[in-house]
Amino acid sequence: MARRLLIRNAMVVCPKAAVKTNVLIDNGIIASIDAPSTSQVDEVLDAEGLLLFPGLVDDQVHFREPGLTHKEDLLTASYACVAGGVTSFLEMPNTKPAAINQELIEQKYQIASTKSIANYGFYIGATAHNVADLKRATGVPGIKIFIGSSTGDLLVDEQDALERIFAETTLPICAHCEDETTVLANAAAIGEAATVADHSRIRDHRAAWISTKRTIDLAHRHSHRFHVLHLSTAAELELVTDHRNLITCELCPHHWEFCVDDYARLGSLIQMNPSIKNREDTVGLWNGLVAGKIQVVATDHAPHTLEEKRQPYPKSPSGLPAVENYFALLLDRASRGDCTWNQIASWTSDAPARVWGIVGKGRIEVGYDADLVLVDPNMERTITNENQFTKSKWSPWAGRTLRGWPVKTWVGGHLAFDGGRIVAEKPASRLQFDPSLGGYWATEHGTGTLSKK
Repeated sequence: MARRLLIRNAMVVCPKAAVKTNVLIDNGIIASIDAPSTSQVDEVLDAEGLLLFPGLVDDQVHFREPGLTHKEDLLTASYACVAGGVTSFLEMPNTKPAAINQELIEQKYQIASTKSIANYGFYIGATAHNVADLKRATGVPGIKIFIGSSTGDLLVDEQDALERIFAETTLPICAHCEDETTVLANAAAIGEAATVADHSRIRDHRAAWISTKRTIDLAHRHSHRFHVLHLSTAAELELVTDHRNLITCELCPHHWEFCVDDYARLGSLIQMNPSIKNREDTVGLWNGLVAGKIQVVATDHAPHTLEEKRQPYPKSPSGLPAVENYFALLLDRASRGDCTWNQIASWTSDAPARVWGIVGKGRIEVGYDADLVLVDPNMERTITNENQFTKSKWSPWAGRTLRGWPVKTWVGGHLAFDGGRIVAEKPASRLQFDPSLGGYWATEHGTGTLSKK
């Protein structure tokens, strides 16, 4: 790493503006965003014609380690991250064993400290019986509840257990919202002849809406900060609008990109929980994102091998890899005028850092960590399975040509990805969380500062 690096003539993209300027990095920290071209540095990079984004923060990934590393591990997943511009991730607790107490959380942090080249944080998972562990948890962004779409201890659907979690804990909560009773009734009605196209009938609009409404009601009654993961229906937008400074939500690329019509072409490759919905939902969700009703874009990166995905339904597992392509999908949208660079920076960096109180991340601002992504907005590249860094080696977007791609990624000032190659020489860092700084609404819709400690 050059101790002092000057990135010159870049179009620097922030949530509110894009300005052509020089960015000075000093020992892994952003020292200036209006640095003189004559600054004394160890290295100068001319970024004429390129965009400089803050490193992306993906707040919903399933990286499969420990226990399911034939699908993905923290090394291959972090390669995919930096190739896609993601410099920090928050990983879900449904590994084997599930991360439901501090000891198991620390085991995951120990693994990441030797393998991950992107910054990392791990949620603690809720069960019906671990409120004491949730109350003691430290060094985590928040609590994850699976209200539907899980098995074993991680499925929490009983009202009494949910009431206790929202009433007795203080960490922010996020949840997978699908009503288990509705899902089971739909599955029974369709019967054993179900095909993958029936997946969206089993996990239907009603299942999503009922569960999201139920959980937002819990958040309101207990005044508990709550983040709705992966909205899948346009109808849910009416629920998240009454945020009361408590509710935030997110959208994932498969829910704005794919609809039920795509099952005929892609089959179980787009089998997801919550399920893909109708074309009206993809359009409505995208419009809700652009209108500011949705704060965060995340991936729900959940890889399986192609052999697993090609099993006949319902043996085929739900989930798809997305972490290395979602930034390019957004950049391509911007190239067609569907959104702006500034909106992308807000959705993927600034907003998730604020929702989860991640210290020193999410913006190109003096004093923040030098987690940066250099983008060529005119580069056109076709997604191919063989070029994916994820261990699963496939993408539902294979064959799509997109305009706008990351060309360099720095993590803490260290160059991690350069022109299609992974060049990181050391693991990245454990993320710091400060709940007092977190909360999108608490910082006046993202205008406050998440300062360095």
